[in-house]
This record gives sequence, C-alpha cells and structure tokens, in this order.
Amino acid sequence: MTYENSIIVEAWNTVLFDKFVRFRSILTDGLRGHSDACFERDPIRAGIRVLDVGCGFGDTTCELARAVGDHGHTTGVDCAENFIREARLGASSRSLKNASFLVADVQREALGGPYDIAFSRFGTMFFALPGAALRNVRRSLVPGGKIKLIVWRRREDNPWLFAAERCVRELVPVVSHDETDQVHCGPGPFSMAGPDLVSDLLSSAGYTQISFERCDLDICIGRDLDEAVEFAMALGPAGEIVRLAGDEGVRRTPTVMAALRETLTQFARKDGVWAPSSTWFVSATNPAFPDRT
Repeated sequence: MTYENSIIVEAWNTVLFDKFVRFRSILTDGLRGHSDACFERDPIRAGIRVLDVGCGFGDTTCELARAVGDHGHTTGVDCAENFIREARLGASSRSLKNASFLVADVQREALGGPYDIAFSRFGTMFFALPGAALRNVRRSLVPGGKIKLIVWRRREDNPWLFAAERCVRELVPVVSHDETDQVHCGPGPFSMAGPDLVSDLLSSAGYTQISFERCDLDICIGRDLDEAVEFAMALGPAGEIVRLAGDEGVRRTPTVMAALRETLTQFARKDGVWAPSSTWFVSATNPAFPDRT
C-alpha cells in the first residue's frame, strides 16, 4: 500500500508555515539551544558532507554549513516548498555557497549524497512512516556514516508545550486526525519520545551503535505573557487541539486564553516566559557493509 502524504505536506506548506513565520524568532532562537548543546558535545568536523533532515527555515543548515567550511557541504531537505524557499533566501543572505536545499518527502524520495552525517533537529517526529524515512536516510549515507537526531522526550518533561496542552484538553473537545478533514502536522512532537521505540525503529532500518543522551534546557516561549498565550494558541499540541475543534474551538477561545494565562504565569520571569524542555540526542551508525534494501 502506498502512503499518501499530501495532507501532512499541505499542513506544513500552509497553516503551519504561516504560524511558524509568525513566531519564527521564538522558534529559531528557542530551539537553537538544543542544537548548540548537541554541537558542543559532539562537534561537526570540517570538510564533511551533511544532510539536514526536516530543515524548516534552514537555520541549522546554515550553522552546519559554517561548521563544515569551504571544503564541506550541507544539504537541507524538507517536504514543504515554502520552508525551502525561505531557507534558500536565508543561505543567500549569509553568502553561504556550501549550503543547498531540496524539496522532498524523506520517506520515499531520493535525497542525494552520499553524506557523512545526517542530522535532524526536531524534523523526524512528524513522519507518518518513520521507519521508511530512517531507512531512506540510511541509503544516502556513506558506509560508516552517522545519523544524529534531536527529538523531544516525554510530554511530562516538556512543560513548555505540555502545560498548555493539559490546560486546553480540559476546556476544548479533542478531535483526532481521523475525525476531521482538516490538514494536520502528522504524528506530533512526542512521537519519538520513547528510547525503546526509537531504538527499534533505527535497528529495523539497519543502523547500529545506537545511543541516547539527555539534554534539559529552559526555552523562552514569549517575551511576555501575552505572547506566550498567543504562541500556545497557535502552535504545539494545545494550538492543534483548538484549531481541529473548528467552530467550537473558536467559541471557547476567550475562556481558553484566560486559562492559559493563569497556567503560564508560573513560568514568567523579568526577561520573558521560560519553561523547561527536555530532549534526546540520538546517534546511530550506518554499518560499513550495510544491507541496501
């Protein structure tokens, strides 16, 4: 059976793209903390070829391009053409000649290469068929090449998203993806939170030497409470619940926003609204003599 990925691609090209643009500074600045920590623990070598999976605005692709230097190259890939357009503009504005971008469904389309490393910061949790995507990425790696993923740990360890989700679930009826014709992001940010599941996916896709390292950081979700509430209403599981609820979500919006303000007050500081986040840094190897199936 061939999986039709058009609903997820449309979501990232339309409603989610628009929201990401609106909160771009919060997302790129906030999420960068985890990739900075990852690169500090395991620096990217100069002169290598890197694939950036689910590159979004391309900020990580540009960081990787600077790290690999003039003798290396980085390719950012994303399913959403609108994100790739913005990524190309960003690389051009930085005069990065060793960064290129590709619109492709990582689950099934050719990714170029071969690459020494495949990297992804929060770009793999939304695959409907993660096993197929990981296998396809492995095909693009050199023998002995590495895959490095940053994924969210469990909801309970990520109050920056889960506090708002828990609040909204008490106030708005939850509509599953199967119950609506609206576009959606895919499985969601916590789909790869379990190390046993991710280990099984990587192992089944042919990777070896699988390891996990935890990283905990506070993330700014708003310069003030007003922005933090708007962010929660727009993005993450809380925003998705409100959006998929349709007219009922709109009707309950004033009540939800008041409840979110009360919930998020606990994270307010003088320099903004900061909430705890927790990730796994996942690493695995493409064997020297891989099964190319």
